[in-house]
Amino acid sequence: MPTKPDHQIDRVTSSETVVDIRDLSVHFDLQGSSIARLFGRDTGTVKAVDGVNLTMHKGEVVGLVGESGSGKSTLGRALLGLAPATHGSIVFEGTDIASLSRRQLRKIRQDVQMVFQDPNAALNPAMTVEQAVGDPLRVHGVKSAAERRKRVVEALETVGLSPVELFLTKYPRDLSGGQKQRVVIARAIIMGPKVLVADEPISMLDMSVRAKILELMLELKEELGLTYLYITHDLATAKFFCDRIAIMYLGRIVEIGDAASIYADPKHPYTRALLQAIPVPDPERTVPRDLPRGEVPDASSPPLGCSFHPRCPLAFEPCGWESRDLRELLESRWTLRAGEPGVDEEAALLGDLDALATPRTSVRLDPPRGRSADDMLALLERIRSETPDERFWRGVRRLEAVGGRLELEFHEPLDPKLL
Repeated sequence: MPTKPDHQIDRVTSSETVVDIRDLSVHFDLQGSSIARLFGRDTGTVKAVDGVNLTMHKGEVVGLVGESGSGKSTLGRALLGLAPATHGSIVFEGTDIASLSRRQLRKIRQDVQMVFQDPNAALNPAMTVEQAVGDPLRVHGVKSAAERRKRVVEALETVGLSPVELFLTKYPRDLSGGQKQRVVIARAIIMGPKVLVADEPISMLDMSVRAKILELMLELKEELGLTYLYITHDLATAKFFCDRIAIMYLGRIVEIGDAASIYADPKHPYTRALLQAIPVPDPERTVPRDLPRGEVPDASSPPLGCSFHPRCPLAFEPCGWESRDLRELLESRWTLRAGEPGVDEEAALLGDLDALATPRTSVRLDPPRGRSADDMLALLERIRSETPDERFWRGVRRLEAVGGRLELEFHEPLDPKLL
């Protein structure tokens, strides 16, 4: 996808702050079993957003980029008060959205609106286009049907659905995907908002119409003076659309900068990995692929230290190695070597690995019956000698057999506070 057109590259946004997010956290308590709740046991917490700081300036497009499960959509929903803040503030033009009641939030939503990912789910199939686009006006007290129709017509013309008469009486089932998303955008702008949260607004659309929708949104930004929070997993479209890009991983922003700098000189290993994952449409060009292994960890029990360390190609001693990393190493080894001689013997020698499931920086393992801690130590030392480049071993501070147990100690984890 091309970068911004020449007339937009040098566009300067205002220094006026529209949204200022400080130390924002959005946590969700896990339900757990009824017995656990009955006895008041801690059932865990998902830290969907965990201490985010972000400032948005008037007329700016801020991209929020990361894999699924990184907390992007939750942050966007928090900006509208749809996901209550656990801690921190979201200041919009002097008002802390995080502290408002439901009634007060209704007024704020005239100024802060959202464009959802799936236009099929965002539109009521029983409503005509006129009803769907005009519904916010009804909710916010515009009682005159003539006034509502006039403003609906203006909104539809603004998003390029003309002649308007062809669309007013249609239902969502009568529209193409691009037309549906234009209706969703018309509904979002009809109250004259100042900020739009666009949650993956083109991911459900055909490739042929994605660029057209992004170009429409840029035109609306200039025409209506909008500020965007653009949520996406696609750095390629973010390069085209955004002024600044914030990279989000497991509830935190790990890197932020203007779009050109992020692409030219990414600082965080996760940002580099995302950039390397962008397809290059040139069969003659080879691109090194050092993509992160595994998947995004469970946000209800994130890794110790740096949350990216289990997948990071640059992880070293203090990054947060712990008991679960040893379990992952062993299970991956046995899965990859399934069926080979000696694999079952290794698993039997180390016994039940459930003791490694609780995150901790020091571990004591009792040997299975008929085996010794020295046997366990010899096996782990052999595995280390076979995989000396495995990053996990950098985090091991001490490994020895003591008093009939295998003791494993990791370096003290450091939790980087990036933003």
